[in-house]
Amino acid sequence: MTGQIDHIVFDIGKVLIHYDPQLPFSRIIPDEAERQWFFENVCTHEWNLEQDRGRAWPEAEALLIAQHPDREEQIRAFRKHWHEMVPHAYEDSVAILEGLIDQGRDVTMLTNFAADTFVEARKRFPFLDASRGVTVSGEISLIKPDVAIYEKHARDFGLRPAATIFIDDSADNVKGARAAGWHAVQFIDAATLRRDLAGFGIEV
Repeated sequence: MTGQIDHIVFDIGKVLIHYDPQLPFSRIIPDEAERQWFFENVCTHEWNLEQDRGRAWPEAEALLIAQHPDREEQIRAFRKHWHEMVPHAYEDSVAILEGLIDQGRDVTMLTNFAADTFVEARKRFPFLDASRGVTVSGEISLIKPDVAIYEKHARDFGLRPAATIFIDDSADNVKGARAAGWHAVQFIDAATLRRDLAGFGIEV
């Protein structure tokens, strides 16, 4: 399918760790229609992405509270109960990650993640320190699928784009990696990932 792959880069959320804001909010806002409205109009995906880009939580919360003062407690609940949104790792995916590292392959991680919540995640999930290193979007004020974040990761870790494969659950982030000259596959599940890697001559 391709030339030799020397570098394997993993996304984290929804590839190695489960992430679902609905988990705490199904309790905080029990009514499904109201909860959906809240995520579409208050704590939106776009709002949360700015924390991944480096915006501090106090600033993010103040911005929304000014717009929705009656929702202050629910807005603050997003960060307060973040730990409930990431309840467990995907053990079968982690086994692939660790298997590749055990083979001596060059493995790194590239994630859209707020800087402070990543510190918390690192404490809870030790395998996040298993690879050669991690680029965290919130620490560098760049986010996927901006080509610049892939280029920075490649520079920082000495990756040759044509010899790099990226694994991400987001189709847009996969496209971003390809735009940076990387190979990339969209993560569906661990079994599919094993087959995808085998297609690049990587058995694990």
